[in-house]
Amino acid sequence: MKKSRKIKLNFKPQNSSKKLLKDLKDRDRYVLESRFGLANTKKKTLESIGQEYDITRERVRQIQDAALKAIRKSDSYDEAREIFTEIETIIHDLGGVVSEDHLLDYVHDDELMQNHIHFHLVVGDNFKKHKEDKKFRSRWSVNGDLTEKVHNALEKLHGHVTEEELLSEEQMVLKFLDRLDGVEDGHIDDDIARRFLTLSKIIDSNPLGDWGLTASQNISVRGIRDYAYLIMKKNGSPMHFREVAEQITDTFDKKAHPATTHNELIKDDRFVLVGRGMYGLKEWGYRSGVVKDVIKDLIDERGPLSKEEIIEAVLKERYLKENTILVNLSNKDYFKKNDEGKYILSDKLTKKLKK
Repeated sequence: MKKSRKIKLNFKPQNSSKKLLKDLKDRDRYVLESRFGLANTKKKTLESIGQEYDITRERVRQIQDAALKAIRKSDSYDEAREIFTEIETIIHDLGGVVSEDHLLDYVHDDELMQNHIHFHLVVGDNFKKHKEDKKFRSRWSVNGDLTEKVHNALEKLHGHVTEEELLSEEQMVLKFLDRLDGVEDGHIDDDIARRFLTLSKIIDSNPLGDWGLTASQNISVRGIRDYAYLIMKKNGSPMHFREVAEQITDTFDKKAHPATTHNELIKDDRFVLVGRGMYGLKEWGYRSGVVKDVIKDLIDERGPLSKEEIIEAVLKERYLKENTILVNLSNKDYFKKNDEGKYILSDKLTKKLKK
């Protein structure tokens, strides 16, 4: 998903935080500043703060919770109502439910400023926090009804994407919108729908912007083989391993040595050697094996075939010279001619296959 534009806030997060904290006791203020990284970007744990005061982490948690409650009851909180309303409007404009990372990145580039915005989210009673779990990322919402519908739609979507499926962003958005029950068509625009997709940990996009299951090697790209698959999938036709290596380097800024790329392609059954150094994807219909294996499979499927029929069929699957096919046809351990002059499997091979 493309990086979102930043917005101009009508308030200064640091100044607002300072006002919200001003009536607290020194220790309570220090706990909140440390926990939320308000003095610097580093956030302290309950345990580390507890060690400073020689108290338990649970006691630190109690101090934190009590301090947050005290802020919500203070005059400073009432004075900050417009600020909370502004943040609420931002979340609403982003769809009503948005991942924490995306929201913070949207409002500011600076990590310290993001910490102060996060502090406002926790303090404000306008916002609902949804904790990260196995299916969804940490997220904030201001529209409970829509949030539930988005969650349900994503749950349905998770069950309708197969492990090998690779979809364009547009296709995935349409799949999601088809499952967003109770929301009028056109109410959710494509940008918001894309944002909703990023709430999920089950589906994700790969470096080329295609979507699928996060567990799939087509999405969670881990090495040369996966990068090669994406390059060939995008190309749409067989490529020489040297070209694949060059494209990996140019597209992903990942150094791919031709020899290493060749070795990786050989080891992965997603790829089929279709000519001298040329590879195609198995999913395109290419058969694995050497030329004689391809001929054997063709005869198995179609029955006796003429020389011309075999040459035509093999050339659709392999980049090689006709003479190479004829040399393989002359292998009497594999093939022979019947009374009509068409090629069939040899008696020796037939017996071997029956065993």
